[in-house]
Amino acid sequence: MRAARVRFAAVALTALLAACATSPKPTPARPHVPPPSPRPVIQTVSVADLPGWDQENHLAALESYARGCGAAREGRGACDLAKAMMAAARWPTPTEARRFFETHFVAAEAQTADGRSGLLTAYFAPEYPARRAWTPEFDKPVLARPADLERIEGRFMRRRPDGSTAPYDDRAAIETAARPEQAIAWMRAEDLFFMQIQGSGYLSFEDGGRVRAAYAADNGQPFAGIARPMAERGLLPANGTSGEAIRAWLSAHRGPEAGEIMALNPRYIWFRLDADDGGQPNGAAGIPLPERRAIAVDPGHWRYGDTVWISADAGNLAGARASYSGLVMALDTGSAIRGPVRADLYLGRGEQAGLEAGAVRHPLRMWRLVPRD
Repeated sequence: MRAARVRFAAVALTALLAACATSPKPTPARPHVPPPSPRPVIQTVSVADLPGWDQENHLAALESYARGCGAAREGRGACDLAKAMMAAARWPTPTEARRFFETHFVAAEAQTADGRSGLLTAYFAPEYPARRAWTPEFDKPVLARPADLERIEGRFMRRRPDGSTAPYDDRAAIETAARPEQAIAWMRAEDLFFMQIQGSGYLSFEDGGRVRAAYAADNGQPFAGIARPMAERGLLPANGTSGEAIRAWLSAHRGPEAGEIMALNPRYIWFRLDADDGGQPNGAAGIPLPERRAIAVDPGHWRYGDTVWISADAGNLAGARASYSGLVMALDTGSAIRGPVRADLYLGRGEQAGLEAGAVRHPLRMWRLVPRD
């Protein structure tokens, strides 16, 4: 019995060894680990080598930087130092302000895909007369955000009663459906159109009241400029499509004719009315925009709080200034601001700022000031 068991065990062992010899157990394949990608090389230059740096008002630049750098996610050491310098009993000298930037930053130029220049435009906080009730002249309602509007995956959409969503109406449909009781103020049609392009503005009423019309929402439609189609239709000369020229034409053709042109831009903005504190409006970064020291950028390529050097010249619109150059802070965005070398310079409040802003259309170069720490 024992011998049989031994023979059985021997046979079994022999079979097992044969199986192992003829069918080796496969070794698990090692997962493929790709080699690490090389880190992109960023070409930098000294801040002192930026075009126009010698002519900059370095102290004004430092003041604007200290106000806006809190929105940035990096360079905290430089930001804290700048704030301390501006809060000290003795303000820094222009030389000390210049040394601050040259010590704490290097500059990296942004590039377009084709290597060409980008584009600088400008915007402002308009101040317009308004009425609390409809009149034949002030016949366009300023509307509050509708209740059926929701932001879904970064875009405003209409929420239907059954819970489904759909793209919101365009400008023409919204204005056609608007009812008088929905108005929170009344404006001239061309003034409201331009305030919607700017994204906010200030309203003054006949009783002396003043409010800020702040951006509340948009209809999710793309922005479309009307300057080019107006030139193509022969309504304005090709080099005469400044903001003031467009506004003057709309005013002179107020009614269906101007309405048809404004409808070429399907984007519509709703507002809320806030108290006017006499200061500058907040940008998308939640910080008041310093006059001539803030830009709107494409958040797909820039971050709020970035410190930027701009250099732009050779504007082609009638009445344009020769050039714009200086240190600015990326504190805002806009629907028409797209691309890595695209900026909208904030010029301040009121009519004079608007007149200048309407003539800014300059080839642009941009550098990001990269903190050393």
